[in-house]
Amino acid sequence: MTDASPGSVPPRIDDTIPQSARIWNYWLGGKDNYPVDQAAGDRFREVYPEIVDIARYSRLFLARAVRHLAGECGIRQFLDVGTGLPTVDNTHEVAQRVAPESRIVYVDNDPLVLTHARALLTSTPQGATDYVDADLRDTDRILAEAGRTLDLSRPVGLMLLNILGHVPDHGEAKEIVRRLLAGLPAGSHLAVADGTNVVTGERFETAIKLWNEASTTPYFLRAPDQIAAYFEGLETLEPGVVPVSRWRPEPSPFEDPPEVDEFCAVGRKSA
Repeated sequence: MTDASPGSVPPRIDDTIPQSARIWNYWLGGKDNYPVDQAAGDRFREVYPEIVDIARYSRLFLARAVRHLAGECGIRQFLDVGTGLPTVDNTHEVAQRVAPESRIVYVDNDPLVLTHARALLTSTPQGATDYVDADLRDTDRILAEAGRTLDLSRPVGLMLLNILGHVPDHGEAKEIVRRLLAGLPAGSHLAVADGTNVVTGERFETAIKLWNEASTTPYFLRAPDQIAAYFEGLETLEPGVVPVSRWRPEPSPFEDPPEVDEFCAVGRKSA
């Protein structure tokens, strides 16, 4: 991973305002959060207890999607935008367990994420990891910086999990996806997951409204057909757009996992 440049000023971390990556870390049982994040997370959970299940199923989807891409699809490069704080089974850990030579670039713009990523996201000797400090909307910079570590003439797995919902306008979110995919070759894959309101409806909408009133990073729920729209022109893999809990779940003798209000899909760029 690239170190901070000599003489650079360490990023300032504001521990007085709740931040989405830290709250998500708290829901996942992580330690990289502050009392203000815990309080915000607890308030949200009081209104909408299912958020903890969503966080956990979302993380499991990431692991299954990366394992599939690195395994069956032979992807050896990943661009994880909006990675959040490191926790268990980060993208590079899953990919490099399958293929130690995998190369991964993480992108986020939160100072705490930056600090932890540089310290903890270490690669296998055969592969590589790097971190790009950039906003999701700055697609040209993301691609240019990622190209220092990834060979963008070869297929890439583009991970956009729980990040596009922070873009208020769905049309702008679609354009961001289009611009990122335009910089990647045929054979690349896109994985997207974001919150919906089709399972728990008004209760989740109410919780999101409270989140947006308290957070500096508001979030906007998308309908499943809006998530499907990110995959226009791609070959969407089975089972299509489904709850994160239902995307190729691990075989189990028990009943299917419950539906949760976060939907996902994975698709392949064929041209």
